Amino acid sequence: MAFIKKKERSKERFSLLLLDLEEYYFEQHTAYNVTRSSTTQPRKVRGSLKICSKSVIFEPEPLSEPILKIPLRDCQKIEGVEENDRNPFNDMLVGVSIACRQVYYIKEGNVVAPYRIERGDSNFFFQLEIPRKTEDVIQMLLQLHRASCLDKLGDQTAMIAAILQSRLARTSFDKNSFQSVSEKLHMECEAEMVSPLVTNPGHVCITDQNLYFQPLNGHPEPVVQISLRSVRRIYKRRHGLRPLGLEVFCSENDLCSDIYLKFYNTKDRDELYYYIATFLENHMAEHTAESYMLQWQRGHISNYQYLLHLNNLADRSCNDLSQYPVFPWVIADYTSAELDFRNPASFRDLSKPVGALNPERLERLLARYRDMPEPKFMYGSHYSSPGYVLFYLVRVAPEYMLCLQNGRYDHADRMFNSVAETWKNCLEGATDFKELIPEFYGNDTSFLENSLNLNLGKRQGGRTVGDVALPPWASDATDFLQKSQKALESQFVSQHLHEWIDLVFGYKQRGSEAIAAHNVFHPVTYEGSIDCDSIEDPDQKIAVLTQILEFGQTPKQLFTTPHPQRITPRFQSMTRTPSQNTSFNELSPASVSEDSSFEDLTEESRRLAWSNMGKLKLVASHKLHKEAITGIAVTRNGASVFTTSQDSTLKMFSKESGSLQRSMSFSNMALSSCLILPEDATVVCSSWDNNVYFYSIAYGRRQDTIMGHDDAVSKMCWRDNQLYTASWDSTVKVWRCVPADIMNKRSQFQLLAELEHDAGVNTIVLNHAGTLLASGTKEGVVSMWNTGSFVLLQQVPCHSGKVHDLAFSPDSRHVLSAGEDSCLRVLDVQTGMVLSTVATEEPQRCFCWDGDTVLSGTVSGELLVWDLMAGKVTHRIPAHTGPLTAMWMNEQCSSIITGGEDKQVIFWKTQF
Repeated sequence: MAFIKKKERSKERFSLLLLDLEEYYFEQHTAYNVTRSSTTQPRKVRGSLKICSKSVIFEPEPLSEPILKIPLRDCQKIEGVEENDRNPFNDMLVGVSIACRQVYYIKEGNVVAPYRIERGDSNFFFQLEIPRKTEDVIQMLLQLHRASCLDKLGDQTAMIAAILQSRLARTSFDKNSFQSVSEKLHMECEAEMVSPLVTNPGHVCITDQNLYFQPLNGHPEPVVQISLRSVRRIYKRRHGLRPLGLEVFCSENDLCSDIYLKFYNTKDRDELYYYIATFLENHMAEHTAESYMLQWQRGHISNYQYLLHLNNLADRSCNDLSQYPVFPWVIADYTSAELDFRNPASFRDLSKPVGALNPERLERLLARYRDMPEPKFMYGSHYSSPGYVLFYLVRVAPEYMLCLQNGRYDHADRMFNSVAETWKNCLEGATDFKELIPEFYGNDTSFLENSLNLNLGKRQGGRTVGDVALPPWASDATDFLQKSQKALESQFVSQHLHEWIDLVFGYKQRGSEAIAAHNVFHPVTYEGSIDCDSIEDPDQKIAVLTQILEFGQTPKQLFTTPHPQRITPRFQSMTRTPSQNTSFNELSPASVSEDSSFEDLTEESRRLAWSNMGKLKLVASHKLHKEAITGIAVTRNGASVFTTSQDSTLKMFSKESGSLQRSMSFSNMALSSCLILPEDATVVCSSWDNNVYFYSIAYGRRQDTIMGHDDAVSKMCWRDNQLYTASWDSTVKVWRCVPADIMNKRSQFQLLAELEHDAGVNTIVLNHAGTLLASGTKEGVVSMWNTGSFVLLQQVPCHSGKVHDLAFSPDSRHVLSAGEDSCLRVLDVQTGMVLSTVATEEPQRCFCWDGDTVLSGTVSGELLVWDLMAGKVTHRIPAHTGPLTAMWMNEQCSSIITGGEDKQVIFWKTQF
């Protein structure tokens, strides 16, 4: 599970989970637990004595010995034993004597199990390995004991907080922990590192190179260090509904962050945030909910990925169980032998909250709601809370459940025993309205299996709690998760997921729309409903904070208007012929989803298009330029086509009106290629004048310029805010680019890498995932690069003349190259071997490839369809009156645009 596997478990048996909720661990001392009977010599067990704000914990070194936890509120006497004292041990020892009424025995036999509580008078004697520290330990214990015995919880909390702040003030970050002596300190402050159910106080320090956290107690490690260069994303977080949190991610994994910090004031949090953001330079262009929405709506990210992004933006974190990522129940059938994805009855109604799915229960809840005084709420429990998260994860996170429930598991009949029973209770239970967690749509089955052999009790009837009982349609836990994933990414859920988003993250979350949707929870769960800092009564403040942390929290509201539905593909007749008046809006890229059902549809569409590639129909032809066409780019909505030419102009052509709308010139030299950035706001053009130009479509003028090369820029690629520019100066340069969003704001460009070649680079291409880059030079060498590390993977002398064009196969295993030597060659990416060579009658200047079939443009102006395995041309299509120089194809492979030296731009459609 995300928060368990983020870091390897500590080898020591002690963890902060042995503390009570909201308890602090201050310090530890090597000590001996000394016991004796009247007939034997004293028995001394070496271990670690840990001083905590509400308890004393002794962790013995022998694994067979249990961990002792002595609550300070149950201590009757804490005193030091001196050498000249008359003590019951008669060994003239120096140490600490504790008399108590209750003690917890934990991990007996080194087994995770409910704590054994021994009530009655007990005496313990601990001898410190460093005797001179005994007096300080005793004074600390007496002070904490006085705090724990105060009548009011608010007074206890205030006194412990004062002790903590005093200890933090007397210490500071140890600068000897810096990774380099050249580091420059920016700021230092106090904070707490947050992990599920616990917080650990210490000192935060940030330099010009690293972010550090040094725990006050040195646990679980003396210092946590994060290189600022490794940071990918940072998020401000709410913690207890207060703006005090900061979470740092060093990978693209939305479930696992590298550190979560809670500050004591918002000012420190914000200063640290903006310092890191400034260091990252482009962090302020972090994706918004709206940008993710557009990606999801168009099918560029899956339902699972989109929900993770929304949870992240709404302050949900795996480090905070009161705000754990929330996912919907999507399957409603847990009784059938087969799960029918074509039957809508197999799916949950996503337009309703869980509490409104059962009409009979809903009516009872509404009757109570109508008679309730203000503030009214329909549901007395939430759909996500620490208890619900650990209900699902108890088999992999037993120590978390024991921490939450004071050393006990829940009653065996109330545990997560069966998926079907849990769903039934969510439909019928009077107080059960819980949703799911991401693990139900992941690949790790461990939360469904009792692989740790935990003794979770016996149910009524004597059945032992073991693995979770799965629905009849699941053959095993792996099959259950796979079918759950398939359901989440199904056509039905894709068409209705926006309705659930409206309830949880959107406009039906609160207000009149929430009331109408029967989606009203307790007021304390909503952001902004309570200002904890304004509550003067300490006991009331503690009660509210406890309720917030334990009851659950509603996500931050991300959308205030109805969420649009996903654009889902539809099956169309395989025999239907497009009409003569087919709209060129179909030229826009297809909505391609990463989920299986969408992928199947898209792949079927592509296969159909490629099988009919020889039936290309010329739809329109326009002479737009005065010289050869060098680049073609199309907006995502298919409304506009941009072309570049050796005549030094960028042209904008409207397909709706069939007319030229704009003509732009940036220099008096040829433009070599163009591309449109993902938001359709900016066109990027490369030029023979060594520059790259950014043109704002909205403002109709040049926005920025990169003067980055010493010779002509020949080709460009774009992926994830990174621009790859190839040049005849023998380099490919990689730029981190954040385009300007308004004209008076300059874009940000950072050179990330310079990939050196032995000759001028004529063309480059990225694979579909953006993880690999292939480059081709004027001397015929094809190189393959890892875009994560910018390491050269392969360098293959491939052609006897320049490389005209390159493309990866859809699975990224092969690269196809076309050269001046009239050859097509297929290279193996992993080994660099030339797997196939196809001799052509004349050079192919540009092409598109589906891994098997090639559509290429010749120097004589024909479009050729190749069966690459057979090494032969299957179709010849007359096209241009001179060499084809540029080609564009949409993602469904059904629309093609070509450009040539004859200055023509031709629009084509495949015929089915």
